[in-house]
Amino acid sequence: MSGFTAIDLENLPFPDVIEALDFETILDEMIVDLSARAPDMAATLQLESDPNRKQLETFAYRELRLRQRVNEAAKNMMLAYARTTNLDNAAAFYEVERQLITPADPDAYPPVEAVYESDDDFRRRTQLSVEGHSTAGPTGSYKFHALSASPTVADADVYSPTPGQVEVTILSTDGDGTADETLLETVYNALNDEFIRPLNDEVFVNAASIVNYSIVATLTFFDGPDRAVVLAAAQAAADAYVLQQHKMGMDITVSGIHAALHQSGVQNVNLTSPAADISIDHNQAPYCTAITLTDGGVDE
Repeated sequence: MSGFTAIDLENLPFPDVIEALDFETILDEMIVDLSARAPDMAATLQLESDPNRKQLETFAYRELRLRQRVNEAAKNMMLAYARTTNLDNAAAFYEVERQLITPADPDAYPPVEAVYESDDDFRRRTQLSVEGHSTAGPTGSYKFHALSASPTVADADVYSPTPGQVEVTILSTDGDGTADETLLETVYNALNDEFIRPLNDEVFVNAASIVNYSIVATLTFFDGPDRAVVLAAAQAAADAYVLQQHKMGMDITVSGIHAALHQSGVQNVNLTSPAADISIDHNQAPYCTAITLTDGGVDE
């Protein structure tokens, strides 16, 4: 694992400001309220066909939608939950902008829209930006500025083997993640800016060492849903797992692969490769070259 670990936003407690909403609860509260105000209506309000109850159902549904809108508005004020332009506005508080990966080309046919940094990558940089304000050269500061040097920086590891020496290892978004010389030079120049690098630090920028692996497994299924659908779900989960782990210092574990492949409807996973956990050093990154899943039939 890398030396700097930010707060895991996914593990934060769910905010109390977000209400748990239920239509029936809202409707029951309205029925109780109206029954107290007009006792002569109390009995008929219990009837599904009562016109007054139908009105209350309409009001309850509209209140549910309104309160859900308040929930969504509250969530989009929080870094952990904000998406798209709401995330851009949340990040502006930290003076961080979304990186442009590919400019728009309105003259192309058909016109090409601009491609920007993903929400997840933008959120991670924003979270690190507070570290970037330091002039003392902490790990988080170097990592933030390395990630901000180019939109093709997928991840960065910062390590100090000796006082005054800083080794920054870069994972690229291209191919298997091997950073080319152009990207390394871009990061090096960014980190050696006089407003970023402390005077006595010597910074070295290197490409990540890529550790290739493949996933090979045979899945057996319970009798039930179409096996092709379950197999596709396992494939999608495996794709998500390898993408999540394609970062600096992230180990590849047998248990993690099993968890991804063991979708609802899967009876057993016979994992051929990898045969054991793959330990990844801080200056390395794993890269999955292939995922091969075989339909092993229905468990008898």
